[in-house]
Amino acid sequence: MRTFSSNEFMFLLGAMRWTVVLSLIAFALGGALGGLIAILRISSLLPVRLVATGYIQLFQGTPLLMQLFLVYYGLGLFGLRLDAWTAVVIAYAAYAGAFLGEIWRGCIQAVPRTQWEASESLALSYLQQLRYVILPQAVRIAIPPTVGFLVQLVKATAVASIIGFVELTRAGQLMSNATFQPMIVYPVVAALYFVLCWPLSLWAQHLESRLRVGAAIGRAK
Repeated sequence: MRTFSSNEFMFLLGAMRWTVVLSLIAFALGGALGGLIAILRISSLLPVRLVATGYIQLFQGTPLLMQLFLVYYGLGLFGLRLDAWTAVVIAYAAYAGAFLGEIWRGCIQAVPRTQWEASESLALSYLQQLRYVILPQAVRIAIPPTVGFLVQLVKATAVASIIGFVELTRAGQLMSNATFQPMIVYPVVAALYFVLCWPLSLWAQHLESRLRVGAAIGRAK
């Protein structure tokens, strides 16, 4: 029987790399999709808003595990066979897009209405209002919750193990089965997740504190 040693620990570290890669790719693709969804959510056209709202409700209202199953197994019913890597990227990007889209929609609408009115008085078009006036302010508001969601996304990558994608959780399962030492393996896995997520959580709290201080200074002026 194998024992948990430095070789097993290095295997977990190697798998943690794929957790980081999946998180970053899903966040980047989901961010691009979420930006589009956020803009559609504040559109003046009702059908466009309904489509964006429906997308958000679908992905926020169903478990990520089910979404992953539908992408990995469901598309096979239509003759489209995906490997585990492609399936998790698609599923996680769609999942992240829904949450980031709603987060950023709220941040855009948190910009005071007077800013819209002021930019409109300058004869700016709708897109120019967004680009030059609204979005720069919304980005500042959006940073803390966006970083907070990234923490959740890193932890959510554990679900990818269910279809055999070897990230940190799946590597822990493999090592536990090989060594029969789950009470050693899984605390190490938890510690590695903590190493990934704790700095991000601290960063989110720091950014949120700076935002509150900046807002208080702005009101004092």
